[in-house]
Amino acid sequence: MMNAQEDKAPPSPLKNRNVLALGAVSLLNDFASEMAYPIIPIFLTATLGAPVAAMGVIEGIAEATASILKVISGRLSDRLRNRKRFAAAGYALSAVSKVLLSLAASWTAVLAARFIDRFGKGIRTSARDALIADSTDERTRGAAFGLHRAMDTIGAVIGPLTALVLISAFKTGYATIFVIAAIPAAIGVCVLMLVVREPAHEAETSVQLRAFSFSPGQYGPLFRRFLFVSVIFSLGNSSDAFLILRSQNLGYQTETTVLLYVVFNTVYSLLSYPFGRLSDRFGARRVLAASFIVFAAVYAGFGFASDRVFLLILFPLYGIFMAMNEGVSKAYISGLVPKQERATAIGLFYTATGIAVFFSSLGAGLLWSFLGPSSPFYFGAGMAIVSGVLFMSGKNEILGVSAFFSGVNRD
Repeated sequence: MMNAQEDKAPPSPLKNRNVLALGAVSLLNDFASEMAYPIIPIFLTATLGAPVAAMGVIEGIAEATASILKVISGRLSDRLRNRKRFAAAGYALSAVSKVLLSLAASWTAVLAARFIDRFGKGIRTSARDALIADSTDERTRGAAFGLHRAMDTIGAVIGPLTALVLISAFKTGYATIFVIAAIPAAIGVCVLMLVVREPAHEAETSVQLRAFSFSPGQYGPLFRRFLFVSVIFSLGNSSDAFLILRSQNLGYQTETTVLLYVVFNTVYSLLSYPFGRLSDRFGARRVLAASFIVFAAVYAGFGFASDRVFLLILFPLYGIFMAMNEGVSKAYISGLVPKQERATAIGLFYTATGIAVFFSSLGAGLLWSFLGPSSPFYFGAGMAIVSGVLFMSGKNEILGVSAFFSGVNRD
């Protein structure tokens, strides 16, 4: 029989110091990043004269770098029982990258700045997500991750709007915008250091920093299945920069493209917390399965769109997908693995999907260049349909992939 303490409802994430503080840090960092991110494709292609394929290389390498580092930093944060210092270091590097971006005179210099930015993301993300999970009750974990994503995405709304005002009203150059973006990023690092508290962790009986076991099999079939499905899905989920290029391809100017990106992020922000609460109530698996269907519809729409008016519907729908998928997936993983292994499992998820995103972004650039602007989106829609079917059917043994995942070990 449960005692009174166990029956007591867990505190709301809205009253959780760490969740709110980390949400504020992410808000400030995304404010900074999203001032820069929507204009980077334009800066690359229009100002520096880089081809679209170069953007695919830049985004693929940048995201792959972040993803590969996430499993390493996650494992270290599990072993050292300290999440905060990894998060702080990662956010600091991202702030520095904004200044470096302002100095870029070629697409290779942009690649270097993006590499440093994503290096910082790779260091911080797994530890930060594990810190959120460690700070919350499992009954409200979906809502906590949803709240974090909502606050994070508020920054993604304010950032592009600020960039739009600077470009339209003050005729600010792209390099100056990149410098200004470093300011909120630096403030976020200060908030993290001063406000976030490291939760108490169980004592580690034998700390061995050289022992890196990256076997998905150790976390059971549910995690293995979700990892496999997520990799398949990520092979079609190329960088969002291609959505921006698609809007320009259909006739939107820079300012309108940025506004569309703002609409997407607004929907994403407003719905992340509600979908997180829905996942707590009805199960994360159902929400995630539905998200694959929404993504397939959105990407098919981007492929079929023959008039820019369709994008007024597709960008908000993409925001719905993100709200259903991003925070909920982290809450789902957190519930599948032991507490002391959360950062490693989350990092493993990020690494596997990030490697897939590298090939997806590289392939999307090539498909765009050789087969036309619609082709990357048709491919993404098809991969999402396959992923949804596999996730709902639960068949993760296809072609022996589950057995392979079970045996991958890097001790």
